[in-house]
Amino acid sequence: MTVAVENMRRKAFYLIWLGVKTWRDARVVGPAEVTTTGSRQAFRDGIIVEALNPKTAAFFLAFLPQFVDPSGDVAAQFVVLGLISVALNTSVDLAVTWWAAKARQGLVTRPSLVTRMRKASGVVMCGLGGALLLARRAS
Repeated sequence: MTVAVENMRRKAFYLIWLGVKTWRDARVVGPAEVTTTGSRQAFRDGIIVEALNPKTAAFFLAFLPQFVDPSGDVAAQFVVLGLISVALNTSVDLAVTWWAAKARQGLVTRPSLVTRMRKASGVVMCGLGGALLLARRAS
């Protein structure tokens, strides 16, 4: 058995184990402990994380140059395009956050639905692990 097949089997068994564990722990519906920070600190932390994220730099260096006119002020064009990208990403993040908060409000009042959703995710993980276990790779 090759190393790749053995690694795939380990991942499959791990997924199945996670699925079983999720199914078994589905009934444990306790209040989640949430620590909050101020909006300024959250904003500052977000900027620091994004600024130090190498994927962000790779995206801007790979994607934006095709929209920059080399005959104009290249730095200003990069700044404008970067600001547009940040504005779009922020608006999507705000929309997702708003919808997640609405979903959480609805789920807090229905613990039986949360239990069923957790069980369903456990079944899905077991199914994915089983599919991965039975998958055949081309030689």
